[in-house]
Amino acid sequence: MEEKLAKSIRELWQIPEKKTGQYSPLVLAYIGDGVFDLIVRTILVEQTNEPVNVLHRKSAHVVKASAQTEFYRRIEPMLTEEEIAVFKRGRNAKSHTTAKNASISDYRCATGVEAMIGYLYLENQMERILELMKFGLEI
Repeated sequence: MEEKLAKSIRELWQIPEKKTGQYSPLVLAYIGDGVFDLIVRTILVEQTNEPVNVLHRKSAHVVKASAQTEFYRRIEPMLTEEEIAVFKRGRNAKSHTTAKNASISDYRCATGVEAMIGYLYLENQMERILELMKFGLEI
């Protein structure tokens, strides 16, 4: 089921399938942010039974823009040409929001990471996402 979660959601709600390339890079980053965050939260919850405020601080430390930039540097050698292309589309997208607690370069890199994760999710490639996250996360 987890391998095809996006597909199962589309089928259950009878949403017509779109080609993933039709989504804007910022839409891919939007969904990728949620997937990245869910995986990090799942890891933290499964590792330890701590108060929610502690879990929140730990997850925020892992999902912040500078941490996602480090994540990208670790996984970059593993990426396919397609994944790098999606990352670059996300990184170069013109966002109307600004980084609150990050440099512009870290914010853009994090957007690229989230776009790539969102793309893989919508392509039903959860196993690939988990492989990249296992290699790239330091939790």
